[in-house]
Amino acid sequence: MLTRDACTALDAQDPLADLRTQFDLPAGRIYLDGNSLGALPRSTAPRLQQVVTQDWGQGLIESWNTAHWMTWPQGVGDKIARLIGAAPGEVIAADSTSVNLYKVLSAATRVQRLAQPAHHVLLSQRDNFPTDLYIAQSVCAAAGWRLELAEAGAIQARLAAGDVAVLMLTHVNYRTGALHDMAALTAQAHAAGALAVWDLAHSAGSVPVRLHAVDADFAVGCGYKFLNGGPGAPAFVWVHPRHADVAQHLSGWIGHAQPFNFTTHYKPAAGINHYLCGSPPILGLAALDCGVDSVLAAEPLGGMAALHAKAGQLGDLFMRLVDERCAGLGLDAASPRDAAQRGSQVSLAHAQAWPVMQALIARGVIGDFRAGVNGDPDLLRFGFTPLYLRFVDVWDAVETLADILGSRSWDVPTFHARKAVT
Repeated sequence: MLTRDACTALDAQDPLADLRTQFDLPAGRIYLDGNSLGALPRSTAPRLQQVVTQDWGQGLIESWNTAHWMTWPQGVGDKIARLIGAAPGEVIAADSTSVNLYKVLSAATRVQRLAQPAHHVLLSQRDNFPTDLYIAQSVCAAAGWRLELAEAGAIQARLAAGDVAVLMLTHVNYRTGALHDMAALTAQAHAAGALAVWDLAHSAGSVPVRLHAVDADFAVGCGYKFLNGGPGAPAFVWVHPRHADVAQHLSGWIGHAQPFNFTTHYKPAAGINHYLCGSPPILGLAALDCGVDSVLAAEPLGGMAALHAKAGQLGDLFMRLVDERCAGLGLDAASPRDAAQRGSQVSLAHAQAWPVMQALIARGVIGDFRAGVNGDPDLLRFGFTPLYLRFVDVWDAVETLADILGSRSWDVPTFHARKAVT
């Protein structure tokens, strides 16, 4: 049976261990929720201080030019491109994932009205993240299309029906961490005459992504999870060059070819730049820039492949220890046991998942809860961010979980009370 000392030895041998020093982590807590909100890089607070007190405080409005604020969406986007298999000049950091998804889906409808006018179905997964489905519903209503939802295992067969215009999937499932085969599904979509739109919210900074290699059409993702950009950080959007000049529907002034000419007629900027809408959120972009840098720090150590390998090892250890220490305590694995088939998280089903998670948080083990819908079970979610998580943290987290379940210390009114954010 594995011991805590063995986990400490794994940390001593970890080539990525020094990346943890990049983060300001609170003492006495084990943070297993980086798949929902990344930890704070030490570089972020001084960077924000500099932007606020110098660029804004002293430079005032001149900093749009002297600090080159207007180019920050492209600059941060170019850094994100290195993590997702895109080229320089193809990614911008802007808006939210929901807004960016609306942009790419609206562009996809324009492409397909010409390329596949008889195709009128937008296909997605039944347990895709709800905001993606809500945005898809609005796009379908405007386009006269129909949104259809399928189980993961039924997607290929549904594509073969020949009427799907767009396949929209989240690469890593937000509930279970299950990882789609992006290359295979993109190829299947194209063979069926459909475009492939990927949400990388749980992928960017977590698993290797190669958008060009798989020939994807569009991708979006958020900046506050594994990219460590802070709460509400700007999201990002990528468009394959073959679609980059197809107009998207949110034609804001910063996406104009010459915004400071102030003309009344919209003329889109070339390429990805017309996916900009309003003024860049400078403070958010500054924080996101620091967060992305914290991930890029792994490039000399093997980059995304090394990060995902460690995340897999952490998740494997967690599942092994849960099997050993929590057997018979009501837990069921909801995530794939094969690390190659999941992102950087593990989810466990439990009939009392909410109070159990609250008891964990009270003991300093921070994960989160996702409610079951349509008959799915309630889940305890645990994220394994390899930049700052240690193997000994996994050991200690499972020991705490086993104690809470074995003692039923979760079963008190305080832990049963629901909060606004879960």
